Amino acid sequence: MRLNKFMALAGVDSRRKCDEIIAEGRVRVNARVVKKLGTQVDENRDLVTVDNKPIRLKGEYIYLMLNKPVGTVTTVIDPQHRRTVMDCLPKLNKRVYPVGRLDYNTSGLLLFTNDGDTAQKLIHPKYEFEKTYTAVINGSLTDEQISMLRNGVDIGDFITSPARVELVGSSHGQSTFQVTIHEGKNRQVRRMFESVGSKVEVLKRIAYGKLKLGDLPVGHTRPLTEDEIKYITSL
Repeated sequence: MRLNKFMALAGVDSRRKCDEIIAEGRVRVNARVVKKLGTQVDENRDLVTVDNKPIRLKGEYIYLMLNKPVGTVTTVIDPQHRRTVMDCLPKLNKRVYPVGRLDYNTSGLLLFTNDGDTAQKLIHPKYEFEKTYTAVINGSLTDEQISMLRNGVDIGDFITSPARVELVGSSHGQSTFQVTIHEGKNRQVRRMFESVGSKVEVLKRIAYGKLKLGDLPVGHTRPLTEDEIKYITSL
């Protein structure tokens, strides 16, 4: 396949504009700068980058967002035969896998893909990808407790990094907080609140970096938009 056609199919720009990008020396094929128009590439074997960012043909990878229901396990197969997040997905022509995990009693935004490289980057501590939750507790927290959560707390085997913690509202004897962290320790948000003497009754992830759950119904999925895909694949 001609390089400019590959780039256009990958969503870089029009073929004419892709020719300009190639002539400017911004394209590499297998780490070598290519300026010759008409260069042929093998879309299944060659690594093509534009401005040092890999590009891929549309349709090669699947990227989905699920609003995970409470009572589902974030795993492909559960030995205890509980309902898994895979049971929430529509029928697909390719196999996808969850990116990271949400615990059994936590709902909200969960990503799925068959793009292993991107999935690893999304969960790797190096990239400090932010995750935002709403947490509902009984009662309230003192200013001191909130300050402790913001500054980092000892959750048993780990001291958390500073977090953003804001009171969203209070009603019927309960308080709702919005919590943003970039680590991904097991049950981290729940353990953070436990460390200051409180218990999370309801926990929901509402954002993953710049990706927002929005009004996606519980148990439903949607494909990521082109802008969302570019965002997570350009890490």
